[in-house]
Amino acid sequence: MSIIVRNLTKRFGDFAALDDVSLEFASGELVALIGPSGCGKTTLLRVIAGLETPDAGEVVLGGRDVGALDTRERRIGFVFQHYALFRHMSVFENVAFGLRVKPRGERLAEGAIRERVNELLALVQLEPLADRYPSSLSGGQRQRIALARALAVEPSVLLLDEPFGALDAKVRKELRVWLRRLHDELAISTIFVTHDQDEALDVADRIVVMHRGRVEQAGSPQAVYDDPHTPFVHAFLGAANRFDGHLGPHGFLADGAPAPFVADATWADFVQPDVEPAHAYVRPHDLDIHPRRSGRTDGIDAHVRRVIARGASVRIELVGRAGPIEAELERDVWRSLGLREGDSVIVVPRKWRAFAQSQ
Repeated sequence: MSIIVRNLTKRFGDFAALDDVSLEFASGELVALIGPSGCGKTTLLRVIAGLETPDAGEVVLGGRDVGALDTRERRIGFVFQHYALFRHMSVFENVAFGLRVKPRGERLAEGAIRERVNELLALVQLEPLADRYPSSLSGGQRQRIALARALAVEPSVLLLDEPFGALDAKVRKELRVWLRRLHDELAISTIFVTHDQDEALDVADRIVVMHRGRVEQAGSPQAVYDDPHTPFVHAFLGAANRFDGHLGPHGFLADGAPAPFVADATWADFVQPDVEPAHAYVRPHDLDIHPRRSGRTDGIDAHVRRVIARGASVRIELVGRAGPIEAELERDVWRSLGLREGDSVIVVPRKWRAFAQSQ
């Protein structure tokens, strides 16, 4: 089912949780809402679900304005961060709950309910635990039960609010792979809120970056990561070094650097190059490191503070004139450079993006 929100506004006192938000979600799409705490992600989810009433705007599900419908009538499944399972009910009864409380005219026969619940427990790979109680399950198992319960009523839309937020990193990673696989099988229109950028980039078909109640940018994970439209998106989505300086006709000149950055610049769409104050953002993996004796003049002087070798890549923490810098090198490149803590180096961006300070 397609989801459209138009000009949604929701205020809590003087605080604008949603400020004229308009978005469209295609049928069967899995979209992640990301952004800092208080940016409006959960409020948007709750308005779509009918758990909050907007001050202005409309929600359209499958072509129908659902503003006058309550949550049950919207056929929405909602999964919370903290499971919200009934502790006094078995796993089976938790999943069956939504089916049992349907109005008599819509309620399935007992045999059909049992069949539906068993199908769902098999789907979430927890069929052997049907008679257990939530207190005896792991966090990951509880969250899968919560998802099965949401799916039991055959929702047209699935909303997930920080579904894995209370779990440890290893379980989160396992469950996000599982969620993507499950979504591909069921093809239910799904929106999930997360603070975990890797989770959003790994799982979603599309991401929506929110900030101060507004949509900063929306698009495929790769497009938003590679082509951030605002300083906030660049700094929020993935690691980034920020350099202060000035943008001129020959590139970006960082404060204290002897020459401008010129390679693979991206700035013309956002800043007029007439020597104005600006910030340049550089991903750690887009930085090259050269020994100071190399004679490079198009970089920034720095010294190595710490080397963290992990897996195929190596993180290099450096200190430049204006503060800390983080670089990421392939292990073979790091070995060839022979970098050690305390070494003096020149840091040269291969790719960068600049924004005027006013942006």
